[in-house]
Amino acid sequence: MFDTLTVDTDARGVATLSLNRPEKHNAMSGRMLEELTTAAKRLGSDADVRVVVLTGAGKSFCAGGDLGWMRDQMTMDRATRNEEARKLAMMLDALNSLPKPLIGALQGNAFGGGVGLACVCDVAVGVDTINLGLTETRLGLIPATIGPYVIGRMGEGCARRVFMSGRIFDAAQAVSLGILARVVPQTDFAQAVEEEVTPYLSCAPGAVAAAKKLARELGATVSPEQIEYSIEALADQWDGAEAAEGIAAFFDKRKAAWVQ
Repeated sequence: MFDTLTVDTDARGVATLSLNRPEKHNAMSGRMLEELTTAAKRLGSDADVRVVVLTGAGKSFCAGGDLGWMRDQMTMDRATRNEEARKLAMMLDALNSLPKPLIGALQGNAFGGGVGLACVCDVAVGVDTINLGLTETRLGLIPATIGPYVIGRMGEGCARRVFMSGRIFDAAQAVSLGILARVVPQTDFAQAVEEEVTPYLSCAPGAVAAAKKLARELGATVSPEQIEYSIEALADQWDGAEAAEGIAAFFDKRKAAWVQ
């Protein structure tokens, strides 16, 4: 069904949605963005699905955007860049508005868009050895389309501690920032995820969906205007010289011009 994902649903109605590009640390390609959007819509409309667990295959949860996909943006015109940025924005919106509980299970590192994925989950738990970071600015890019969800989860004050610096932080810091609800040793990870899933199986599915919608409406709502702004902001950055230099430096295995 999918090239970059796997979806497995157990007898209880717990669907495990796994990013499945382990050889690329589950970096998000254009294909993965499209498949995640499709998967979110299908799971959302499946009456047999009660809970969705979002995780990754292999060592990493998600390394962010695939750099090959990003490099391709350098040769595209503005309209095509906007369309590619829109794919990312619409994928995040589809997961954020999923009318089922979405549990993030971070079994490995999360960078850039991977942090964004954690922030659209209703709750996320992680292994205590993982690292995270909003590393876009190291590449001359910005955490644009994930921005509304990252800032909505952390609050502006916490977000500004890590939003622009590109610094790597550990799992305990991710808890203090509000990205993760808790972290546990690897040996306890499966049980921790199960503890987040189990309560929903005693709740009325329609009431859960209605309560989630209410929380989204009463909370830091992500507006269509914010989504459009984030799309344009990412396309603007892709247009600039810094993105070209940052991505080229990565593939050339050298320091970017601004690194001291």
